[in-house]
Amino acid sequence: MAIPIAVPRLGWSTEEALFTGWLKEDGAPVRAGEPLYVLETDKASQEVECLDAGTLNILAGGPKAGDKVLVGALIGYLLQPGEVVPSSAPLVVSAREGKPAPAVVATFAAPEPERSRIAISPRALRIAAELGVDWTRIEGSGRDGRIVERDVRAALERGGKPGAGSVRRVIAERLSRSARTTVPVTLVTTADASPLAGIRRRLKESDGPDAPGYTDLVVKLVAEALCRHPALNARWEGDGVVLQEGIHIGVAVDTEAGLLVPVIRNVPELTVRQVAAASRDLAARARRRALRPEEMQGGTFTVSNLGAFAIDAFTPVINLPECAVLGMGRIERRPVAEGDAIVIREQLTLSLTFDHRIVDGAPAARFLGELAALIRGPGAALGL
Repeated sequence: MAIPIAVPRLGWSTEEALFTGWLKEDGAPVRAGEPLYVLETDKASQEVECLDAGTLNILAGGPKAGDKVLVGALIGYLLQPGEVVPSSAPLVVSAREGKPAPAVVATFAAPEPERSRIAISPRALRIAAELGVDWTRIEGSGRDGRIVERDVRAALERGGKPGAGSVRRVIAERLSRSARTTVPVTLVTTADASPLAGIRRRLKESDGPDAPGYTDLVVKLVAEALCRHPALNARWEGDGVVLQEGIHIGVAVDTEAGLLVPVIRNVPELTVRQVAAASRDLAARARRRALRPEEMQGGTFTVSNLGAFAIDAFTPVINLPECAVLGMGRIERRPVAEGDAIVIREQLTLSLTFDHRIVDGAPAARFLGELAALIRGPGAALGL
């Protein structure tokens, strides 16, 4: 019997993905375990392996590179010798429930005329996915203008930004969805970061280049504040609020392809040095586009630091379906009043955007006040 090929669920909250391209041509033999096509979801690319063997039959009108596909969408079949494509859609297995469900045939966006004429070899498509190269803008040098491997590598050497177009589309869609579905409110306060700056200087002296940075220190303090104010450690799921048991903090990373948010798991259980090590590893792989999709999923809170760009305060955008995101500004030496005296202290501006559907202003303000207090006296919470 012909085996249906359906779009898998790459993450528990994933409902759709961006189809990057087939790695096999229509009619090609496929072995079990071979990569079959590439999907991009949550700003990460992943090859989807074939679980069975057979001859690939790509459905007429199936997805092209750049099309959106729904989870469960029927996009092709694996055929054995003598088999033909079924005249009616069979049942496929729902990845969420593990129960048979009617196959879903996705409605694909009509391809642009220019892109519909582009031909690319399976090997070149695989290399483009690995290197994050937007092959739809490459001029092919193969037979009849076909894009081959050397064209992809030459495009990368010319300085083409990896996957910028497709990643930018995903970012735009997520931001637009956040703006449409949340009720965002931003609170701003200033914390005395002089004690935190002192700890950071001591860590640099003892740990050198591997010393935890300010973002790492604040991530650890945020986890402590969330333990004390769990209402902010929630997600909007379905039609209501779900408090999360674990505290998993996403850290925004600026990359050539766009803003990525890898997640540090179970932060309260980590030392601040372990937080720093995890953050370095995730950030480095984010910039290489080597993150796995699950490493950018399941976050319960996000931290974004624009202090390096001399920004004091800003309005960070909520990373759906989380409740809140913290924006860190620069740490700046400023004159402040202590009693009747004016002294110079290191000040840090904090911007907290929260979803008013999930939590009210007073609990959010208490959380932000708690965090500011922890920054003023961070030693115990950091275990240092």
